[in-house]
Amino acid sequence: MPSPEPRILIIAPSWVGDAVLAEPLTALLKARYPHSVIDVFAPVWCAPVYARMRHIHRIIENPLPHGPLRWRQRRTLAQRFAVTNYTHAFVLPNSWKSALIPYFARIPQRIGYTGEARFKLLNDRRTLLPKLFPRLVDRFAALAYPAGTALDKIKVPAPVLVPRQDLQHAALETLRLSISPMPVVVFCPGAEYGSAKRWPSEYFAELAQRLIREGMAVWLVGSPKDRPIADQIIAAIQLSAPSSNALPAQLHDLVGRTDLGTAADLIAAARVVVSNDSGLMHIAAALNVSLVALFGSSSSAYTPPLSPRARIASIDIECSPCFRRECPRKHFRCMRELTPQMVYQHIVALR
Repeated sequence: MPSPEPRILIIAPSWVGDAVLAEPLTALLKARYPHSVIDVFAPVWCAPVYARMRHIHRIIENPLPHGPLRWRQRRTLAQRFAVTNYTHAFVLPNSWKSALIPYFARIPQRIGYTGEARFKLLNDRRTLLPKLFPRLVDRFAALAYPAGTALDKIKVPAPVLVPRQDLQHAALETLRLSISPMPVVVFCPGAEYGSAKRWPSEYFAELAQRLIREGMAVWLVGSPKDRPIADQIIAAIQLSAPSSNALPAQLHDLVGRTDLGTAADLIAAARVVVSNDSGLMHIAAALNVSLVALFGSSSSAYTPPLSPRARIASIDIECSPCFRRECPRKHFRCMRELTPQMVYQHIVALR
């Protein structure tokens, strides 16, 4: 008798961008086990990303805050998972505590990287070899293959997200937006990790004004945490406006006015997206929208936008990437020397 198709639980990462980069793992698992059921245990803020993946059966909200161990709460959650009869758990975060629930639930196959000395918690434990898997997406995808699979046999597809067209139309109507006849350029000026990943607000303002003069609409998209930089962009545009300080009608400030899922659906309607290295950058790439990705302190070798329609805008200086939240040398050259003209040329190339 053939073995039953597995019931799979994915312990999801906490960052939105990492969640997008986990999509190829789900695609590979579905290809390997066509009749499998794949559930995801994810933080609530990542749920809209998984809701736009093709092979996810159920999204289970992870109520555990970052930091505390919450031993008793993890045991209680494990009891819920134990009755679901999961056969496989893929633990994507590297932390010790992220592997506790599958262990307590006695899920037979618990797959992941050794991480924080998870020798007992995982029984299909892989050794991470950064030189062989330089990109995060490769590290996640490799877990779909049996341990010891030859590198030339590991094929990693690009992440794919599917926008919700019904929700997109509803959002366009609610926010009084139009995507025709004027082409839309979406700016994603935030980056939660830190200021070293954010292109200067005055550069976004200068680029927005140029695009608007050329007959395009510009939408600012982001979370409430991006409100300060959005305000700086708007203030810079107002400073260069006529004496009335009126903002151009083609500029739409949507920062903090949408949830993550709606933001993704609106990004899917754009002609071009200009984004810092952030979760929204990876969402745009997975939606296969033309994208200019701005890299400074982070590495396009580790977490690049995985789309043939993406262009990376960066400059080559000795201290980049430093992976710091703030510029340790205080000059911020990696972003300051990436001029609006340089980014504009990337947009022209994508038209």
